[in-house]
Amino acid sequence: MRTEYQRDRDRIIHCKSFRRLTHKTQVFLSPEGDHYRTRLTHTLEVCQIARTIAQALRINEDLTEAIALGHDLGHTPFGHTGEDVLNQLSPHGYIHAQQSVRIAQRLENGGKGLNLTWEVRDGILHHSSGTAASTLEGRLVRYADKIAYLNHDIDDAIRAGVMTHEDIPAVFRKELGPTKSDRITFFVSALVEGSGQDIAMPDRAQQLYEELRDFMFSSVYTNPAAKKEDEKAKMVVHRLYEYYTENPDALPPEYAAIALGSDVPRAVCDYISGMSDRFCISTFEDIFVPRSWGS
Repeated sequence: MRTEYQRDRDRIIHCKSFRRLTHKTQVFLSPEGDHYRTRLTHTLEVCQIARTIAQALRINEDLTEAIALGHDLGHTPFGHTGEDVLNQLSPHGYIHAQQSVRIAQRLENGGKGLNLTWEVRDGILHHSSGTAASTLEGRLVRYADKIAYLNHDIDDAIRAGVMTHEDIPAVFRKELGPTKSDRITFFVSALVEGSGQDIAMPDRAQQLYEELRDFMFSSVYTNPAAKKEDEKAKMVVHRLYEYYTENPDALPPEYAAIALGSDVPRAVCDYISGMSDRFCISTFEDIFVPRSWGS
């Protein structure tokens, strides 16, 4: 009843790593409020944008959807902040796209993996940076990922008081439109117009896309107001990494088995990266924060 890619999609949706995205940071750490994006809502927005473009281009929607849904399975607690810490500490390094594939191949389903098709794994692996995916669908998801986060992060930054609508440069408000919906529509239409043998935008749209990305990095992603809790998050991840590398027997059984195979750093990264923000904080408190007697 299902195509191979539909099965891949369903396996991703039903796996534990997908559910944990509910409580993983997108940009703002543990935000107070129900309307800030999480890794899960980001993933769903990427999927919607990618499917719309895939349908317009008449490329494989099921493959596109599976890649989009699985692209961030390997993200750490506290977003890129947690990823940077593990990348610095682990001798293997840490890249969330590679970890997403490792989860799908090795860690999910009691160590059996999800048995995803090569095309889905390739799209997940190449969704972020470096070499492009081998399929049009994978290259499309890379664009959809950035279109989604650049525009919904503006929304969240305004909600958080990090910036105002008037801080958005006039060129973006004029050429892309005044709202999130307008901006997404502009880039989706540009990709549909510009794509042929490859996924691409017309030159002016590509320029605006890159300039909007530069604006967001300077105004939000490196803004001290948005990143004020980052040092605490880094400390939490750092301390947990040190603790578990020194005490691998404290890891849950499935990760301890990896450590017993003489790869303690890999096992520790697998365990910490799978934590949600709140579970990471709770684990840190259990290990390092003293409790009242009898509690």
